[in-house]
Amino acid sequence: MVQSPTSKMISRLVDGQICAYALTPESWGLLSPLAVFRPSSEDRVVEHAVFADGKRAVYTTLNAAVCVTDTGDEVWRYAFEPQSDQVHGHRPGCVLSADEKVVWVYRPDAMAGRDRPDQWIALDASIGELLGQQDLETVGHSGQHLTHPSDGHVLLDVGEGQDGTVIYRALLTAGGISLDRYPWDDRCLIDLAPDGGRFLTVGHDQADAAIHAYPGGEVLLELPVEAFLPIEDVTDETPEFYLEWAGGFLTPDSVVVVLTGETEDDPEWSRSYRVDLRTGEIEARFDGHNEHPYDLQPLGDASWLTTDPAGHPIRWSQP
Repeated sequence: MVQSPTSKMISRLVDGQICAYALTPESWGLLSPLAVFRPSSEDRVVEHAVFADGKRAVYTTLNAAVCVTDTGDEVWRYAFEPQSDQVHGHRPGCVLSADEKVVWVYRPDAMAGRDRPDQWIALDASIGELLGQQDLETVGHSGQHLTHPSDGHVLLDVGEGQDGTVIYRALLTAGGISLDRYPWDDRCLIDLAPDGGRFLTVGHDQADAAIHAYPGGEVLLELPVEAFLPIEDVTDETPEFYLEWAGGFLTPDSVVVVLTGETEDDPEWSRSYRVDLRTGEIEARFDGHNEHPYDLQPLGDASWLTTDPAGHPIRWSQP
C-alpha cells in the first residue's frame, strides 16, 4: 500500500521493467511512466521501490537487494548469503524509509533453505552497506512493508501461510534495529492511515476487519463480516462470504473494505464498501472500477489506483 501526500512516487513492474510514476495533483487517469529502470537481465524482480526524484530504484530478487539508476547503471548489490537454490515459496521484500536514507529488506531465509531464521535488515540506501539486522521468530513466505510517514518506524507483516501472520514494528537506531512484535498471529496488516495514527487489519480467517490505534495496536473499531448483513444480495442464506485481505484508507476518516462471496448462481463475486470511521457506519457500495479484489489501492487522499491490461496504474477519484 502507498500513502499519498501532495506528490509521491510509485512503481509498477511492467514487462520486466520497473516503471516509476509521479502522483501529483495533476496526475489522473492512465498514468505514464516518469522513468523506466531496466534490471540486470539475470535478475528476476520480486519487489521494488523508486526514489522520489525518479533517478534510482531498488529491488529484490530471490538472492539479493539491488539499487540501479535510470540510466541502467548498478549502484550497489547486497547478496543474500548463502545463495538459495529454492525457486518457490519465498519472496524477499523491500521498502524505502520515509527519508529515503534506508532500504528495509525482509529476508524469508527459513523458506529459502538457508538454515537460519527469517531476517529483517536495514541497508544504507546510498551504498548498500548493512546498518542493522534482526532475526525474526517466523517462517514466512513473504512480507508486506508499510512506512510510517513521520516517526521513522516501519511496519512489516510476515505471512506464514496456514500458520497465520505476524506484524512487527521497527526503528533504526544508533545501536541497530529496535524491534517490537504485536501480540497477534491472526491479523493481516492492510494499510496505515495517511497521518500514521491508525492502521487497518483483516483477520487471517477473514471473519472481521479492525481499525487499530498506532503505535499500541488498541482496537478502535471492529467490523465483523456479519455487520455487512443485509447488503444488496448478501443475505443470511448466502452460502459463504468473507472479507478479503484488501482495501485501505481512502481518506483519513474512511476505509474501503472488500467483501467476497459465493452463491449457487454466481460462483464468486466481490463488493467494495466504504466505512466512515467517525461513526463506524458501513456506507453504500464503493465503485472502485476494479475487476479483481486486490486491484484496488486506496491512497488516503480520496483517490485510488487500479491497473490497466498492460500493467500501468490508473488513478481515480470520487465525483
